[in-house]
Amino acid sequence: MPEIKAYNREKAVQYARKWAYDRNPAYYDFSAIGGDCTNYISQCLYAGSGVMNFAPETGWYYRSVNDRSPSWTGVEFLYNFLISNRTRGPFAEETDNMRLGDVIQLGNEERFYHSLLVTGIRDGQIYVAAHTFNAYMRPLASYTFEKIRYLHIAGVYV
Repeated sequence: MPEIKAYNREKAVQYARKWAYDRNPAYYDFSAIGGDCTNYISQCLYAGSGVMNFAPETGWYYRSVNDRSPSWTGVEFLYNFLISNRTRGPFAEETDNMRLGDVIQLGNEERFYHSLLVTGIRDGQIYVAAHTFNAYMRPLASYTFEKIRYLHIAGVYV
C-alpha cells in the first residue's frame, strides 16, 4: 500500500490565485478547444500534491499537450481518477464538507461540464476559482447549474 501524505491546500489556493486571470506557459491553454477549466484545476491540484500518476490508462499527468492523461483535462475523467485512485497522486471523496483547495464540479441533466477550485469559505458561502470563464473568489452561488458534486481531497498517495 502506498504511503499517504497531506494535500497542501494553501499551495493549491496560492497557485489558483496566481494563475486565475492568466495562463502558466508550462501548460497548453485549452480555452479555444473545449475549455481550460479542468486543466487549470489539475494544475492547482498538482501544486497542492506535487505528485502525478503516470499510469497509461488510469493515471493523471501532463507532460505536454500531446502527452497527457484524459483525467488532466476532462471533467468526468478527473472525477473518476480522484474517486478511484489508490496508487499515486491526489484522491478524493464525495462530500459536501468543503475545505480550501477542494474541487467542485457542475453539471446539467446530461453530464458534468465544469470544474472549480474552492478558494474561500465565509459565512457559509463558498468561493471558487476557474478558467475558461476566468474567476477568483467568485461566489459559487453566482453559477447556474442543474447538478453539483463536491470532491474533498482527502490526501495524496506517494
